Amino acid sequence: MAKREIIILPDKRLRLKSDAVAKIDKSVRALVDDMFETMYEAPGIGLAAIQIGVPQRVVTMDLAKKDEPKAPQVFINPEIIWRSDDKSVAEEGCLSIPDYYEEVERPAAIKVKFLDLDGKMHEMEAAGLLATCLQHEIDHTNGVLFIDHISKLKRDMVLKKFKKAHKRGEPAKFAEDKEPSHHIG
Repeated sequence: MAKREIIILPDKRLRLKSDAVAKIDKSVRALVDDMFETMYEAPGIGLAAIQIGVPQRVVTMDLAKKDEPKAPQVFINPEIIWRSDDKSVAEEGCLSIPDYYEEVERPAAIKVKFLDLDGKMHEMEAAGLLATCLQHEIDHTNGVLFIDHISKLKRDMVLKKFKKAHKRGEPAKFAEDKEPSHHIG
């Protein structure tokens, strides 16, 4: 296992559409191990492979609270097959857009199909934080960022700050550096 570097906005790789995993082999298992190590160290509750520069449809998650035992989950080739009409709003942040958090509206419940590490197909319904996190991470596999779900004005402001900070070689700073309840991938 090895901690990998998380790529940060405005890195263009974050806009790549990830490729489906054709075969779950040793390299995919090693990628998953590295993703968990990177995610836990960040710390975050979800990570898509593209966030460490690997354009494959692999997502890791662990929604356990700090005082609970770890509950790692792996989703290979995840695909949303149903979305509820009901919406929910939750504060989101992203390891690839550090220190920026915003309220995002998404479907309140979803159904996802995916492969596990043994190549077995699963379908799962999700609501609450699990639904939010799955949608956030699956968006990453499609080159979509959570800031794409906010107003154009706010999105443009965030992009501008990150581009300027990148040119200066320093992190982007936001006026209200508040600590979120959790960091999504």
